[in-house]
This record gives sequence, structure tokens and C-alpha cells, in this order.
Amino acid sequence: MTDPHRPPAGHTVLAEVEGESYGSLLRRPTSRAQRYHLGRTLRAKVSRAALGEWTPPIGRPDPVAQIMASHEGRLASLIPIRIGRMVASPYGFLRGTAIVMAEDAAHLPATGITPVICGDAHLGNFGFYASPERDLVIDLNDFDEAHPGGWEWDLRRLVASIWVAGRQNSHSEQTCEAAARACVAAYRGEVRHLADQPLLSRSYQRLDVDDLIKNTAHPSLKTEIDRAARRARSRTSDRALPRFTEEHQGRRRIVEEPPLITRVGAAEADLVGAALDEYLTTLAPHWRRALGGYTLVDIAHKVVGVGSVGLRAYVALLEGSSPDDVVFLQLKQARRSVLAQYVHGGSAWHAHQGQRVVEYQQALQTVSDPLLGWATVDGRQYYVRQFRNMKGTIALDAIDSQALTDYAGIVGQLLAKGHARTSGASMISGYAGSSDKLDIALARFARLYADQTEADHAALVAAVARGVLPVEYGV
Repeated sequence: MTDPHRPPAGHTVLAEVEGESYGSLLRRPTSRAQRYHLGRTLRAKVSRAALGEWTPPIGRPDPVAQIMASHEGRLASLIPIRIGRMVASPYGFLRGTAIVMAEDAAHLPATGITPVICGDAHLGNFGFYASPERDLVIDLNDFDEAHPGGWEWDLRRLVASIWVAGRQNSHSEQTCEAAARACVAAYRGEVRHLADQPLLSRSYQRLDVDDLIKNTAHPSLKTEIDRAARRARSRTSDRALPRFTEEHQGRRRIVEEPPLITRVGAAEADLVGAALDEYLTTLAPHWRRALGGYTLVDIAHKVVGVGSVGLRAYVALLEGSSPDDVVFLQLKQARRSVLAQYVHGGSAWHAHQGQRVVEYQQALQTVSDPLLGWATVDGRQYYVRQFRNMKGTIALDAIDSQALTDYAGIVGQLLAKGHARTSGASMISGYAGSSDKLDIALARFARLYADQTEADHAALVAAVARGVLPVEYGV
């Protein structure tokens, strides 16, 4: 891959970052004190208050037209499901429109500090999963849009999603503001803490769920984390066996649930099978040997998410040395990140988009699924991961006002940890400072962009009512 620290189009990186010498051990990097100072000097060019600005610019692209353009290359039969999930609520709309917010954020004031970012860091894209040691951890858990970019892009999307979700759950504007500010304050605090740590130490920082439960003071949030964690621990391949599979003519196969889970034809199954053999070569040697002891027994299409609906996705059932020794793998189609055009323009950069997702997931997460890899099926690029790997999320509609504020702080901390693992922590910390100026600014942006999201959602609802877009509700 090319250097991941290039600035977004229209911005200039004014300082070197922690990852500057990753290609050589012979050159001494700029000191932390210098990088911190360089971050502070960026305030003269882009004030912290300026990050709170949002007014729809003249000529802003029509969000409905952007959504329609994003449907190119998707399965037409699934687009009504995607639209149904997006018209259901402003929060559902925001989840499915990373493309809209990327266009908006790319033209806003930014410092030019560009770590690897999630690209779609909304509140629902944090959750539980199993570490390779089978501990339950919480972290960022969606990387389809991951790419080098402005740290502000991720933080803006996160605080906006907090405000939109808070309104949807009938929380007051004061609660939404408190939650957005808590998120940014936690982000600042964690970046400052990690900027002072040895570089390798940053890569070991993680948040185990048992520690999270122990250290969470608010009773309702503690209860919900515990409940969600227990559900997540039950989401394993062996537990999924009776729910997702059935015996058919002496073989186990995946149960169909049209239109969300459907069978693939023999020719397509052969293509996916060959791609999974290719995928094995992208794993570390131990995991390649371990997974190589399994046999592919069935494949099905499976619809997932909101933004991903209509892209190709498969679930594959693998059987080991006994019928109850199974692994479910998921293959998800990977396309160019919505951020890429604003960083690199129209130029090609990543040879394989599945590889991009995997490598940036491993960069942003402290621990990752050891079975992450990539493959190509019929000319389309995919990343591969475990389907049932103790994944779970906090039910946002089950937490009260104070719990929302506390949880916002947790995800702000996790986002900072991800950014600091890649580059720029000292400069971000120098820019953000120790006062609450950044918190106030981004909370203001969150409120304004929540208003924009609701207006864009209403425009989509109106377009559906006019018959411009097909819709299927409740799927």
C-alpha cells in the first residue's frame, strides 16, 4: 500500500506524525513535544470554534440523488429493503448515508492531521466481539469505509449520531448536548493520555467488557452492558448451528429465510469455494493451518446492515472433524471507501478493497478476528471474517439519559484509541487542548447536523412517497 498519511484533498499536513518513519529504523522522528506544539499552532489556521460550523452550502448535492448513485452495482432486488431501513427513522437514514456525510465533511474546516479513521464512526458501529483469546472486548466494529482521513470526520459523525439517536429515543436537547460533549471530552482525554505513552504501549490498550462492567457507575448502563454481553457470549458458531442450519439428504445446510437468506446456485457456490481457498492464503500461517482442517459444506446469500444492503454478502458453513465442530464465515463485498475520492481524487490506490478493510480494521482495533482475510469472487472484491464471533451491541433504546451520556464517553474513548494507534496523537492532543472549547464546538455541530439529517431523511421519505425510490418496509 501507499503511504497512509497523505492529507485529504484541499488540506495540507503541516507537521510530521508518529508514523512518519515506519519504513526505516535509521531516522529519528520528530519529538513528541514538537508534534504537540505543531498541533497547537494549527489553531491559528483552523480555530476549534470553526469545527462547530455547519450551514448547507449553496449547490450542496441532493442527498436523495447521492443515495440513488450509491445503488449502482447493487442487487436491484434488495434496494427496496435498504430504502425501507433508511426511511424508518432519521437514525436509520444516518446509518445508511456515510456517502452523504463524507461529502459534507470533506468541505468543512479541518486541521490536516490524517490518521487512519473508521469513516463511518456512528454510535451503532461500536460493539462487542471475541478476542483471539476468547475474551469479550468492546471496540469499533465496522470498517467498510475505513481510510486515512481527517480525525474530525470520524468525530463529527459520531457526535451527530449521538444527537440523532438521542432525539429518536425522546431524550431532551440538554441530554443530547451533554452526551455529545462527554464524547468529545473523553476523546480528548484518551488522546492526551495515549500521546504520553510509549508507541508500542498504545497498541496494547484495549477495553475488556468485564472491566467495563466493573468500572461503569451508572446502574442502568451497567445492567444493559451486562445483558448485551451475555447475549454476545451466546453468539458463537456452535450455538448458531440449530438456528441457522438443517439436515437435508444426509447433509447439513443453511436454512433459507427469503429475502434475507437465500440459496446460491451450484456455479456460484463453486466460485465462492475457490475464493475461500484463495482467502486462506491471506491468513497468518497458524490460522491458515487451523482453518484448513475444515470443509466447506454450504453457502448462502445473507443481507446485512443498512448501508451494505444490496452489496453481495455470503455466509459459508464449514465443518470440522465432527458435525458439531463448525465455523461460519461471512464474505462481504468491499468497494472503494466513500472517503477515498476526497483524499486521492479519482486515482486508484488500493489494489484490493477487501485487503484495505482488513488492514485498516487491524490498525484501528486493539485485537481483531484472527480469521480476517480477503478474496475475489467473479471479479468482485470481498473481505472475510467470522460470522458468529460473540458479536453484540448496546441497545440504544434501552438506556436512559445519564446512561447515554456515560456511553457516549465510552465510545469517544474508543475512537481516540483507534486514531492514536495509527498516527497523529500528539498533534491532535496539542490542537484539542485541555479546555472544553472543542467539546462545545462539536456539540454545536452535532445539533446542527442532526437538524440536517432530519431534513435529509424527510426528503427521502418524500421521494419514496412520490415513487422515485422503491421501498419494502419491516425487512
